[in-house]
Amino acid sequence: MRKEPIVETEEIFDIELEEDLLNRNRELAEGNHKAMHEHGVRALDVLGSIGSGKTTLITEMVKRLRDRMNVAVLAGDLTTMIDAERIEEQGVPVVQIHTGKECHLDANLVHKALAELDLASVDLVIIENVGNLICPGEFPLGADQRLVMVSVTEGPYTALKHPYIFADAEVAVINKVDLAEAMEVSVDGLAEDLRKVKPGIKVVPTNAREGEGVDEVLRALGL
Repeated sequence: MRKEPIVETEEIFDIELEEDLLNRNRELAEGNHKAMHEHGVRALDVLGSIGSGKTTLITEMVKRLRDRMNVAVLAGDLTTMIDAERIEEQGVPVVQIHTGKECHLDANLVHKALAELDLASVDLVIIENVGNLICPGEFPLGADQRLVMVSVTEGPYTALKHPYIFADAEVAVINKVDLAEAMEVSVDGLAEDLRKVKPGIKVVPTNAREGEGVDEVLRALGL
């Protein structure tokens, strides 16, 4: 019986194409970062699975920030505008980015979206990435910080199964903690796993739907 995982051997040509793509994305991300900083704009990249609560958290963050800074949101999704419309109700500019079949945002899409904003009148750009814990990790967008959101409804092993998404994250949010007992998931155990895969990461438990823990998230981000 086979006990070792099966690993496909990639063709050299495919590897070279991937490296070219990632290098080009990094160059564009650096350009995005420079363009935003020239206007004094700070940017946050929010990542997490579908249904983890990214839109709810961003909406609650916007509610708390909009009276003391100018916030704009870039909402990434495959096809719909559902999330963008929810955030737009808070009275802040929102640019919808459709990725089609792609499972992540890339720096070029963000570059085009930033052109839709008046950066001179923006203090903070919050980027909601496409719901995925794998692909977005390899594509920096030019943000100053990354926040990764996980939910107890995803099970107890999310951090251990998807460690790479946390590599460049400063903050990890454990959401839907009100459901932890029903899901038989230890919030403390999940937090411990997060700190194992990314030593020094700030871990904040939340119930974003009720607004619980959102102020702590803002403090962890220095906002």
